[in-house]
Amino acid sequence: MWTVLSALFRTESGTHRRVHCAVCPVPPPVGASPLPSCRTRPTGSSPLSPVLATRRAFLTLTGAAAVAVGCGRATGGGSGGSTDTLRYQGWAGQVTPAELAEELGYLEGVKLKWVGNTISGPQDIQSAASGEVDFGGAFNGAVIKLAAAKAPVTAVISYYGSDRDAYHGFTTLDDGSVRTARDLIGKKVGMNTLGAHAEAMLDIYLQREGLSEKEAERVERLVVPPVNIEQTLRKQQIHLGALDGVLREKALERGGVRVLFSDHAILGDSSAGTYVIADRFIDRNPETVRAFVTGVGRAIEWARAAPRAEVVELKKKVIRDRGRNEDTAALAHWRSYGVAGTGGRIAPKELNLWLDWLRKRGDIKAGQVKVSDIYTNEFNDSPKTAEPRNEKRD
Repeated sequence: MWTVLSALFRTESGTHRRVHCAVCPVPPPVGASPLPSCRTRPTGSSPLSPVLATRRAFLTLTGAAAVAVGCGRATGGGSGGSTDTLRYQGWAGQVTPAELAEELGYLEGVKLKWVGNTISGPQDIQSAASGEVDFGGAFNGAVIKLAAAKAPVTAVISYYGSDRDAYHGFTTLDDGSVRTARDLIGKKVGMNTLGAHAEAMLDIYLQREGLSEKEAERVERLVVPPVNIEQTLRKQQIHLGALDGVLREKALERGGVRVLFSDHAILGDSSAGTYVIADRFIDRNPETVRAFVTGVGRAIEWARAAPRAEVVELKKKVIRDRGRNEDTAALAHWRSYGVAGTGGRIAPKELNLWLDWLRKRGDIKAGQVKVSDIYTNEFNDSPKTAEPRNEKRD
């Protein structure tokens, strides 16, 4: 299986090449040739990385990797016994809902153990499935694809989404030629990874704007590291770029660009990604899981209700205290986690949307995944009544 996974990363020249944010398999066995890490980009590589594989290569790799970890590897907790500590991967310069919950003291004795950073949600949930970490988070489409490959994981809480303050803005130049969906035919669109949230929203937008399947296929998707999307757009190496959060806010602040469409404009308030935990870990540590999920749910509601400046200051404190040499300046642009459900509760429609998308693409078969089997709100004891949104957040 490792040979198969390794081959999926080989270019035409036969050498391993990093496709930014694609799924990384678990660490190779001793003596095997390691795959490139999704935590770094090779020195001297171009920020613009044309994808050599097909549009479905990303999700195909997710499925292959999931099969590899489905063979009894998801032990959880390191030793395989009960634990009150959850290992996880973070995101540089960011404070996730889980990290915020720990800082607020909401985890009720459960401890988080940081094992490194990731730049890929699918890689993160792959690590959770393999037992390399105890929870991971990703776009719901990637979660469904992993479930379709029989990976032993369950989604337990939503942790990001889109609302009026937090959204993916598909951004183009003010004076550029792209004004409508049809203008994208034959053009390049940059996004952090294929087969995930950004490509799904692009597909839905093109379909709703009346493009045929063949016309939509002529819109070229390119993998571009998020921090390079604005620069690549301004250099006219791409015609549209998917930006969210701080990167979107800073690009709009500098001017010369505009948002063509956004996921929020298409879907409204909607959660888009979930934390998943290996089933074996849940079976062995149900109360640890309950404390974790409930605490994260409470933190999501605290962040929704508190003055934005207070949330930002606490996030800055978390980053300073953990001492990883991270810049806190970008946090000034943070607006919201964008989670729709109260306390991060998962709604079936938030998974069904992506299940339908994957079926239409041919990535999974009808009946292969039953949404009710891949998520649970059982462990979320956070209040079911949402804290009132602070309308004067600034």
